[in-house]
This record gives sequence, structure tokens and C-alpha cells, in this order.
Amino acid sequence: MPEGHTIHRLARLHQKRFGNAPVVVTSPQGRFAEAAEAVSGRVLRKADAYGKHLFHHYQGGAIVHVHLGLYGSFTERPVPMPEPVGQVRMRMVGQDYGTDLRGPTACEVIHQVEVDDILARLGPDPLQRAPDPAKAWARISKSRRPIGALLMDQKVIAGVGNVYRSELLYRHLIDPHRPGTQIDEAEFDAAWTDLVALMKVGVTRGKIITIRKADDEGAPSYRPGRPRSYVYRRAGEPCRVCGTPIRTEEMEARNLFWCPTCQV
Repeated sequence: MPEGHTIHRLARLHQKRFGNAPVVVTSPQGRFAEAAEAVSGRVLRKADAYGKHLFHHYQGGAIVHVHLGLYGSFTERPVPMPEPVGQVRMRMVGQDYGTDLRGPTACEVIHQVEVDDILARLGPDPLQRAPDPAKAWARISKSRRPIGALLMDQKVIAGVGNVYRSELLYRHLIDPHRPGTQIDEAEFDAAWTDLVALMKVGVTRGKIITIRKADDEGAPSYRPGRPRSYVYRRAGEPCRVCGTPIRTEEMEARNLFWCPTCQV
């Protein structure tokens, strides 16, 4: 599932490609057809993001809400666009570019009151201009759930996914099984500050980069073209710092990775 930095990059890209101009919106697949008609031809005033949610704000107050989920993706081409291929839920065509959306968990037209309801259910987004971590700390400090699960809970922090969860906990040498009640405020503050910086790099570079320069050597990344990681997708491989085999297990239906020696 795309993490928060990817959605913020999409918002910036869509603002650049389609913002402040009329956009033709269709649904070749048909599942979004009626909603597409409600916004097609209107000016896209603003594209923005919060956590893993993307919002297109159209003239007149209608807002297209997209959540990519596990399988959703946008593909972009210059105009003229070719005939749609596959199950295209939404097609947007502007003056110079078009984009196709396939496989999202959510693609719907809503209004500001419904946006407010969505945001009210989410924790702070580290990529907002002035994020307030107090809400996240309040939830974590009172919870007996493991910190590895809390970081993936969008009601705690919006936008964090499996890669940032695993890598952040390694960078701060925190055992992902430790209950939230056993995380002290200084640890949380340091991790939050680091998370904000890491996610901003993700927006700028388009990649999740978590490894420090001193450790950026040795075994290659888990996938060609991806930066090296400390623990993510490295189960059984030696820790880049201590050499202990990285462990993995399922935590609340998601794969967790950690070093049992460094993270205590």
C-alpha cells in the first residue's frame, strides 16, 4: 500500500498538471460514471492530501476523494490519451496531460463536511505544514498495544505504512513489541521529529530513504532501484550494524521486521 509521501507527491503532481483549469473526468469502467459527470468540465481548484487520502477540490464544492488501498494506482500520459486499457475507474484529462486511476479502495465525490469527518478519524499527518503530535502521543502513551501496531494505526498517525514503521523503530532502537505505555515521551519526540524529516525526504525524492550514510553499504536493497533498508524485507539477512539475523512475524495482519539485538 502506498505510504503518505506517495499520496502527497500525487497531490502536488495533480495540482501541477490539472490545477486551476477545467478537467474532463470520465469513468471508462463505469463504476464512477455518475460521480464523474458531476465534476467533469469544472475547474480543479486544488489537489491536496492527508495521510493516505487524496482530495481533488472542484469549483462548486464537489470533492473527489481517492484512497488507493493495496492495489490502486495512477498512470499518466500526455494528451491525446490512448483508449483505456483494463479497469479504469477514473480518467482525468487536462490541457496537456491525462491520468488513469485503477483499482482504488475508494473513489467517490463528497463534500467538505465529509472530508472533515474523514480527517477527524485520523491522527496527525507528519507532512502537514504544522502537524501537532500531541494527539498521537496521547493515544500511544495510554495504549497497551505494541508500538509496532500503533504506528500502523491511521487513527494514531496518518500516512505511516509498513516501511516507515519498521525502519523508524530500528533507527530509534525500539522493540516493536513494546507496549505504547512503555514508550517514554523523549523517545516519542525523537521518533516523531525523525519521521517528519524522513517523510519529507520521501516527498522530495520519491523514495523512502531511511538508512544513514555510514550504514549505506553491504547487501543490496530488497528490490532493484530501491534504496537499502535496515530491516524492511530483510528477514534472515544480517543486521547492517550488529550482524544478527533480521526477524519477521505477522503483527495485526502485516509483516513486521526487526533486529532482536539492536531493538530492545
